[in-house]
Amino acid sequence: MTPNDELRLLPWSGPDGKPCFLSSDDANSFLSRLADNAEENQLGSGAKILDEALTVLTDPVMDPEELRLLASDLTRALHDAIRVATSRGRRLPYPAHRAHQEHGPCVPAPPS
Repeated sequence: MTPNDELRLLPWSGPDGKPCFLSSDDANSFLSRLADNAEENQLGSGAKILDEALTVLTDPVMDPEELRLLASDLTRALHDAIRVATSRGRRLPYPAHRAHQEHGPCVPAPPS
């Protein structure tokens, strides 16, 4: 199965919290572009939260409530980043390491 035959995991969940998927062979469709933009926003937000975390964690007197909020934000950002990575990974060309898993390692033939 090629990556284009698979459903695309979207960067948002349905109302019941279950994952949403897109079936499209057009990477430039409206929903595909919307998903691309949402992924970029999620990754950008995660980078900002990480910068904030580095600042907060250098403060020797951290407010416990601020630390809990930061942990919550970091958890959400990590969840989003993993979802983006999973979605993008599924759309990559069939990786060579997967072929090795299914058919065993590929060893080059000795020189003639």
